[in-house]
Amino acid sequence: VKIEAVAADGRYQLGSGVIVAPSKVVTNCHVTRKAAQVVVLKHGLRNTASGQLADTARDLCLLSVPGLEGDPVPIAKAATLKAGDVVTAVGYTGGIGVQLSDGVVVAKHRWSGSDIIQSTNWFSSGASGGALFNDSGALVGILTFRLRGGAAHYFSAPADWLLDRLSDDRSLARVAPLSGLTFWEEMPDAQPYFLRAAALEQTRQWHALAELAQRWTLEAQNDAEPHYAQAVAYEGLGRLDESIRALRRCTELDPGYSRGWARLAQTYSRQGRVQELSLAPQPPVDRVGG
Repeated sequence: VKIEAVAADGRYQLGSGVIVAPSKVVTNCHVTRKAAQVVVLKHGLRNTASGQLADTARDLCLLSVPGLEGDPVPIAKAATLKAGDVVTAVGYTGGIGVQLSDGVVVAKHRWSGSDIIQSTNWFSSGASGGALFNDSGALVGILTFRLRGGAAHYFSAPADWLLDRLSDDRSLARVAPLSGLTFWEEMPDAQPYFLRAAALEQTRQWHALAELAQRWTLEAQNDAEPHYAQAVAYEGLGRLDESIRALRRCTELDPGYSRGWARLAQTYSRQGRVQELSLAPQPPVDRVGG
C-alpha cells in the first residue's frame, strides 16, 4: 500500500506500507514522524489510520486502519535467511507506481533481538516501509534505509520484530508527530557496531576499524561479525596473518558465515597458501536427495 503522512501544515511525506494483520499496516516511523494524519491508499481507495503503535528506535510504526481491505502477508523470521538467498523488494519507489527489485542477501547484522538484513535490492525515496519477501513469498523485512557508496548497502528491518505487537491494540496511540531518532539516524557513537564498521570501511579508516572491532568482539563474544570486521581492518593495514586468524575465528563461531569463507579463500590465494585452505574446516553444504 502507499502511505501519505500529512503534517499539520499540510505538507506530506510519501512512503510504502504492508498489510500484516487485519486492518493493520506497518511502515517506517521516519515516514510518519511528522504526521498529524496518515492516509493509506490501496487500489484508489483511501483509508485514514485511527491509531499508531510506534517503535521509533527500530523505525517501525504499526498503523490501525479501519475499513482497509486486503489479506495480511505471512511473516518469516530473518534468521531463516542466509547470504546469497534471493529476495524481492516491493515499494513505491519515487512515490509513483509500485516497483519490484530482485536481489540477494549480502549479510545479516545481529541487533536488538533479531537480524537486520543487508541486500542488493535497489530502492529509494517512497519505498521506505515497503516489503522484502523471501523466495516463498513471506515477508522477512521492511525496507528501511540505504548507505551511500555501494550497490549492496540496502537495509531492511526484520519483520519478526512485529510478531509480538500485532495484537497489541491497548498500546495504540492517536496519530501525532513522533519524537526520537531511529537506530540508523543516531550519532555515530550511538549507532549499532555494524553501521559504524561500514562507515569506517567505506572511508578506509583501518586503524579506527581495528579498534572498533576489538571492542565489538569483547561485547559480542559469540558473534562472528565483529571478527569479520577485524579481518577487514587487518587486511587494510596489510597484516594478512592477523586477518586470516580473525577469519578463522569468524568461521569457527559461525560455519555458515559465507562472507568469512569467501574472504578467507581470497586472502589465502593472495598469499599463495591455497593448500592451507583445504586443510581448514569447511563450511556446511546443503545436500539434496540421497
